[in-house]
Amino acid sequence: MAAVGVISPGPRIHHCTWLLRAAIQNGSCRNLHVTPGSAAKEYYDVVVLGGGAGGIAMSARMKRKVGSGNVAVIEPSETHYYQPMWTLVGGGAKKLASSARSTASIIPSGVKWIKSEVKGFDPDKNCIRIDDDKEISYKYLIVALGLKLQFEKVKGLPEGFNYPKIGSNYSVKTVEKTWKALHDFKKGNAIFTFPNTPVKCAGAPQKIMYLSEEYLRKTGKRSDANIIFNTSLGVIFGVKKYADALLEIIKQRNIQVNYRHSLIEVRPDRQEAVFENLDKPGETKVFQYEMLHVTPPMGPPDVLVNSPVADAAGWLDVSKDTLQHTKYPNIFGIGDCTNLPTSKTAAAIAAQSAVLDRTITNVMKNKSPTGKYDGYTSCPLVTGYRKVILAEFDYNQQPLETFPIDQGKERRTMYHMKADMMPYLYWYLLLKGYWGGPAPYRKLMHLGLK
Repeated sequence: MAAVGVISPGPRIHHCTWLLRAAIQNGSCRNLHVTPGSAAKEYYDVVVLGGGAGGIAMSARMKRKVGSGNVAVIEPSETHYYQPMWTLVGGGAKKLASSARSTASIIPSGVKWIKSEVKGFDPDKNCIRIDDDKEISYKYLIVALGLKLQFEKVKGLPEGFNYPKIGSNYSVKTVEKTWKALHDFKKGNAIFTFPNTPVKCAGAPQKIMYLSEEYLRKTGKRSDANIIFNTSLGVIFGVKKYADALLEIIKQRNIQVNYRHSLIEVRPDRQEAVFENLDKPGETKVFQYEMLHVTPPMGPPDVLVNSPVADAAGWLDVSKDTLQHTKYPNIFGIGDCTNLPTSKTAAAIAAQSAVLDRTITNVMKNKSPTGKYDGYTSCPLVTGYRKVILAEFDYNQQPLETFPIDQGKERRTMYHMKADMMPYLYWYLLLKGYWGGPAPYRKLMHLGLK
């Protein structure tokens, strides 16, 4: 699978090592292509940082462009998860194991897997640094590093997860704790939080709330439960059409919503959660809980923060239209690590992968990128064990719906699409570089009018 040439032992090694050292010093390392055994550097036509949805999808697409052996993926984890399934895992409808595959099994054939963390960027020399101060050089770089969960920004976490009654669908370590807290619920407050930071899948903090409410109804515990959604936002959802539908559901199910409330501390020994009123900084309120679902603060990966490829906030700085870096034309970004002004979802990654494919194709041909990403993203809002509102929208927070029906209504068909069809699309089409979102089907279903 390796793309690197082999140098035979003997005096030639010393000569090549001297040439490599000179190349590093003058910044021309980008054109050398040697094995780890012969020197400290490897070269690939395309290097992909991150083995999540965006990284694997783009590595498959790039391998078809530049050939087997010329693409490398840098990813430290041995297991890859289909994270959209974790809503159903936390709600007891799916098993965690069904969301997992080995990283080795999803790396495209002919793509080199470098099992390491990214430690630093040197874009002026077309190099990145990984573990053991090893350097990898590239002609084109795709950054797909995802984002970082920051439980530690809430006082009392993550150690608080060692106590019962608290979970989070956002981490493989805590998603099953959500289901245990729900299953063991007796009576009291069931609290669901939304942090004062960007998050991936902004609908997920509500999805588990609706599943929990239905579960408590079905098990006869609803009359003894207060369902509370404490959100740092000032609205229930950013797109008015879907917000109106959700507010009606919230009213029907007698759910309490407290806007502009941000979780700042958990006291698990006392089953207390402390929230700050963002409209009155410094003012706090303590809530007792019988169940607490935490959506953690999130931010860019540490390696991006203060790097030469990041914006002031630490996110990868790319064009919102082409996904090409704003300063380095041979660097591109996809997914949660970017500063694209849209929701961070797997559906967004699918649409971005198609645009980025066209962008890189043009750049490789020394042409200006012509593709334009419209900000498409999707959030299947699970409102029950057999109901989903399929929210689809663009950069302008306007609905961009695929089906010629009102997607602002709860539908069982959309639940089955979420639970059964989307995992198949993910594993067998998106990760293999064949799914670029529903845009072509949208045009077909709307007779080319939308």
